[in-house]
Order: sequence, then structure tokens, then C-alpha cells
Amino acid sequence: MALSLSLIIILGLIFNKVFEKIKLPGLLGMLILGVIIGPFGFNLISKDILNISSDLRKIALIVILLRAGLGIERETLKKVGISAVKMSCIPGLCEGFAIMFVASYFLRISKIEAGMLGFIIAAVSPAVIVPQMLNFINERRGYDKGIPTLILAGASIDDVFAITLFSTFLGLYGGKNINVFSKIFEIPISILLGILLGIIVGMIIVFLFKKFYIRDTKKVLILIGIAILMTALEDILRDIIPIASLLGVMTIGFVILEKSSNIGKRLSQKLNKIWVFAELLLFILVGAQVNIHVALHSGVIGLVIIFIGLIARSVGVFISVAGTNFKFKEKLFCMIAYVPKATVQAAIGALPLSVGVESGEIILAIAVLAIMITAPLGAVGVKLAGDKWLSVDTIEGIK
Repeated sequence: MALSLSLIIILGLIFNKVFEKIKLPGLLGMLILGVIIGPFGFNLISKDILNISSDLRKIALIVILLRAGLGIERETLKKVGISAVKMSCIPGLCEGFAIMFVASYFLRISKIEAGMLGFIIAAVSPAVIVPQMLNFINERRGYDKGIPTLILAGASIDDVFAITLFSTFLGLYGGKNINVFSKIFEIPISILLGILLGIIVGMIIVFLFKKFYIRDTKKVLILIGIAILMTALEDILRDIIPIASLLGVMTIGFVILEKSSNIGKRLSQKLNKIWVFAELLLFILVGAQVNIHVALHSGVIGLVIIFIGLIARSVGVFISVAGTNFKFKEKLFCMIAYVPKATVQAAIGALPLSVGVESGEIILAIAVLAIMITAPLGAVGVKLAGDKWLSVDTIEGIK
């Protein structure tokens, strides 16, 4: 296990640097490295690490979502409020249902099985998107119009819709007596409870950090520990009441910055340092989940289904940003930013197969293919389009 960690750290830093040198996102290099040294490549990663891979990826995702929350300002959020709500559901619903109908036709599977596939694929990847949006916020690209914040806010809720609807179709396949309308009603409930929990926890943390002297390093560790407990609480209460805990995690960061910008900025700096290691784990372990041999099983039909889904998602993005003051190229950027798939597909892509869904193998194959195609293309596209199309905004007239 120690040897595997050393390989992840050393090779990850090398691949990250090499890809940045050739003007490509470093995360793309880490994803490719994960495929190469993962169990479906040269199998250089210890099984002990792979067994806890999902937990390690969740912790890394928590770190980046805390950073995201600490990077969102209230005034910027106000600018994109309505558009962010639309971006959180319209693109994903368009993609999920489009895939459901075309997959049912092309693969000759039931609408319920196709619905599972549709909403596995429909989840956008915060792991790929959030780091790049934070970089753009730091560079003040598209800052005045709040474009990176719009993507951050929308993407954090997008997964809630996708996972809830996937779970609904999975339950329907298993013959469970599921009230579809009640499941759909759970979506806004889980979002509201996640935000409410994040606000309450954030207020408590701010009070404690102001009341007692605690070193910033320990504050960050406390923050990460509480965020992990929140995600565990979601798992415990899953069958009782739905809570969008990851959205709550991001809300904690927002509340801390809002109530004490000094503490928020110092914590953000500490999290930036932790992220250097966390991103290696996140992207390399996501890459290690990619089974190229399974992906090839979906063939050309899998590519066609993914492509049609992306077209539907793009239409949904354009609908969501209609009426904004965004230029056409800025709207195109939003479309590209909503392309990458990775974490959700890696986490639940194999679930239908594991519970005996008849088309589970092809669902897994297309989910893996979606990661292979969209994560690299999305990562590169976001970097290139952002650098070219998002203007660097000024601070009090000074660039």
C-alpha cells in the first residue's frame, strides 16, 4: 500500500506537470495515469487502496467542494441565482430522458433499464469541473458575470437529480412499490435539507472558530472531519429522509466566507495545500476505475447514445442561460463545462449489474465509455475555451 501511494504521488506529480507544460489540464494526465497503473492497465495499485478507493475519492471531493463554497461570494451568487437553478436540473433532465428513449430503441431494452442508463450518464462531474472553475475565479475569468460560480452552483445540484432518478428507475426494475411522484418530490426536499444543514453547521463552526483560539491547520482538519460526518449522516438516513450532503458541504464553505471572510480566506489557503495531494488521489483513482475492455464492448452504438445525450444536454444548457447577458461564446463555454462525466459514473455504473439487471453489462460498458470520452474532452475543452472566451475582469479598474 505504501509503495502504491508513492507511485501515485511521484508519477501523479510528473504527469500533472508534463500535461501542464503542453498546455493541457493536469487532471487529464492524472486520469490517464490512473488508467495505465490501475487494475485494468499494469495493475500497479495495491488492492488495499482500491478497496477504500470510493472513500478516498469522497474525501478528496469533500476538499474541493469546501474550496468551492469558500470561493463563492453572495453578490456573485445573486447574479446567477435563477440561471443556476435552471442549470441544476434542465440539462441533466434533457440528457437523461433523451438517452432513455434512444437507448431503449437502439439497445432493445425496456424503458426502465434505459432510464437507469440515462441518469447514470446524465450526472455531470464536479470532480472535473470544480477545480477548473476555481482556477478561473482566482484568475477572475468571467468573474463579473459570475460564469464560473454559475457552473459551480449548477453542477453541485445536478447530481442530486441524476442519482435520485436513477434510484427510482432501479427500484421500479426491482418490482418495488415506488411512488414516482414522491421520489421526485424528494429532490427539492434533499436540496433544501442539504442547504439547511450546511447553514446550521457553518454557523456553529464560525461561532466555535471565533470563540476559541485554534490553529488554522486544526481548523481545516475539524472542517473536513465534520464534512465527512455529514456525508455519513446522509447514508444513515437515506431510507428515512433524503439529504444532499455534498451540497451541504459546499454551503458550509459559503457560510464561513459570508460570516467571517478573514477565517474563510485563511481556511481556503490551507485547503489549497491539501488539494495538492487530494487531487492526485481523486483523479488517479477515478482513472483506475476505467475498464477499457468493458468500454469497448458498447461499440459504436454506445458512442451514438452518448453523443445524442450530449446534444440534448447542450440544448438544456442553452435554454438555462437564455435571457442572460452572456455572449454567444460564453454560452458555448457553459455548454462545454457541462460535458465531463467521471465520479458518479465510476461510483454507480456497475450497480445495475451487481443487482442482476438484465442489461447491466451494457449499462456498465456505456457508463465507462462515457468517462473515457467526456472526461478528457471536457477537461481540455473547458481549459481551452475558458482561456480563450472568458475575459479577465478588472478589480477596481486595475487588471
